Formats: sequence, C-alpha cells, structure tokens
Amino acid sequence: MKFVLAPDSFKESMTAREVADAMEKGIKKVCPNAQCVKVPMADGGEGTVQSLVDATNGEIFTIDVIGPLGNKVKAKYGILGDKKTAVIEMAEASGLHYVELERRNPMITTTYGTGELIKAALDKGVDKIFIGIGGSATNDGGAGMVQALGGKLLDKDGNELSYGGGTLDKLEKIDLDNFDKRINNIKIEVACDVTNPLTGDNGASNIFGPQKGADKEMVKVLDENLKHYAKIIRTQLGKEVETLEGAGAAGGLGAALLGFCNAELNRGVDIVIKYTKLEDKVKDADFVFTGEGSIDRQTKFGKTPFGVASIAKKYNVPTIAFAGKVGEGIEELYSCGINSIIGILPGIVSLEDALKDGKENIERTTENIVRILNL
Repeated sequence: MKFVLAPDSFKESMTAREVADAMEKGIKKVCPNAQCVKVPMADGGEGTVQSLVDATNGEIFTIDVIGPLGNKVKAKYGILGDKKTAVIEMAEASGLHYVELERRNPMITTTYGTGELIKAALDKGVDKIFIGIGGSATNDGGAGMVQALGGKLLDKDGNELSYGGGTLDKLEKIDLDNFDKRINNIKIEVACDVTNPLTGDNGASNIFGPQKGADKEMVKVLDENLKHYAKIIRTQLGKEVETLEGAGAAGGLGAALLGFCNAELNRGVDIVIKYTKLEDKVKDADFVFTGEGSIDRQTKFGKTPFGVASIAKKYNVPTIAFAGKVGEGIEELYSCGINSIIGILPGIVSLEDALKDGKENIERTTENIVRILNL
C-alpha cells in the first residue's frame, strides 16, 4: 500500500517534515511494509523555505541583512536539491514579526533585506528564484529591494531616497545603470495569493497598511506616494505596475518584482506542488494524507490541503486531511477532493499542550485512521 504524506507545517508545533515523519510512524504501526512517500509542503507563506529544502534534499543558508527598521537581522534562504533553484521568504528579511507593535510604521520600513536575500541567491549561481511574499512589515513598493540590487532612486537633487514608503513622493529619477544584470538571466516566480493592485481603495496602503501600523493619514500619504512611484516607473521604464493584479502584495513588493525583475506571480501552493513534483508521486498512490494546524472554509482559497487534494482528485486517490483545529465551513471542502477531515486532539487540552504534543497526536490519529483503512 502506498501513502503519499504531503502536510503543511502545524504552526508553532511542527515543521511539515516533522508532521510527515509522525504520520509515517503511525502508518508503520499498522502496515509495517507500507510505502510512505514524504513530501513536506507549504503554500508560499511561513515554512516554505524549510519545506522545499526538506522535500528536495537542499540546503539552508543564513546571512545578516537589513531588517525592516534598518537594523541588522539574521535571515534564512534555501537552495533546492537541484542546486539551481533558490527559495526565499521575504518575511525572513522584511517581516512584521521584527517590529514591535508600538514601533510599527510603514512610512519608514524597508524591503532592502529582501533584495539582499535575492543577491545572495544570485551569488550561488542559481537560474531560478521562488519568493514567498507574505507577512511583510513594509509599504515601500519594493523600493528597498531595488536599492539593494543596485538601483538608485534619486530625488531632484540627485540624492538617494531614504528607506520607507514615506519618501517615495520625492522620487524624480530611477537609475538602473548598476542594477544587478543577473536578474535578466533568471526566472523569478512569486507566491502571491492576493490580487490587490498597487494603489486605490483596494491597494496596498488601504488594505494592508493599517495592520502594519498606518493610521488614516498615513494610509492616504502612502497611497499617494505609491501612485507617484508608479508614475515614475511608467514614464521612465515604460512599465505599467499600478493596476496589475498582485502588485499591491507585501506593501507593493509585488509591483517592484513585476516592474524591475520581470517576475511571474502565481498561487503559492501551485508553485510548491511543481517544485516538489507532487503530481508524479500521487498518481499511483493508494491514499494521500495532508493537513495543517487549522482547516476551515478558508482552506479552499489556496491553502496546502486544498492544493494537495486537487492533485489527488485528478487521479481518484482518496485524501484525508488532519488538523489541530477543525473550524467552520469544512463541508465546502468535500467537493474539492478531500474525503475526510480529522482533528488530532485527544480531548479538551490547553493550547500549550496541543502545540507541545503535536507529534504524538499526529502519530496516534494516523495509526487509528490506518487501522480503519486496513480492516
């Protein structure tokens, strides 16, 4: 019997690899000779670097970069097993978790460190880069990333703009003479599950600015600044980024990746499915096991269990999803390829215990499900 084990991480409890290992232990207690193919998954958000590195026998590197507030932080990136593909989470360098609540201010936060991660990946000689852009602390339109890659964003006096979306109104000239030319020779894929444009009522500043610390006046200023930024890009580079779907992702980093790096934006889980070669592994399986910390009606909007089940459904392979928390609206998932959704908790437990005992709970629950399947 062949099981494909393709879970996401259970946030703050287990990595995707640890979930798959625990699933395998549970299966082997019932079917010692079962074939277990472990495919750690992610959807482009937190844990994507670790999952893809684990799934491809790649390697993780850690470097010092400029964080969102201009201070140094340590950030990880991965090189996949093919040695030619890098995977980056922009939140590793420019994430909201680096900024205490009282210091959140998207007028000054920068994506410079994300550009440094891209440069580090280029230095490894890769020809593809996959970037997950969720969880940002920024609203600078990716200006910091452009600067880190050698671009100059100059004011009317020829001075370089300082960090943050609050200075973009002073932009007069974009100088790309020293912009890293290696960008032109690689493919950049961006995991982007939002369709927001760069500006306007549904743009980066209005929709995502408040969670990054922007008050109403800041939102207005940031939106106007991004409009000016987009106008300069349009006029000087001949590229329209303001209205593109996904341009507003990560405070406008999507716009910079599209406009300066010729990137392609796709749904995160679809990219992960491609890089892990999940479809080849699923097509002759007897069962697929997936899961993540919480499953509810939002899961169908591009979360890992939905993506995995969609692939399994193509080959009529039953999919069972495991979750620490089973929320409302799960009945909507049964038509998407998920055959059953199983909560792993043994009873009423504290959050602390639920997180601490994740491996044991996954192993026990998987064992019990396989005992049913093996009757």
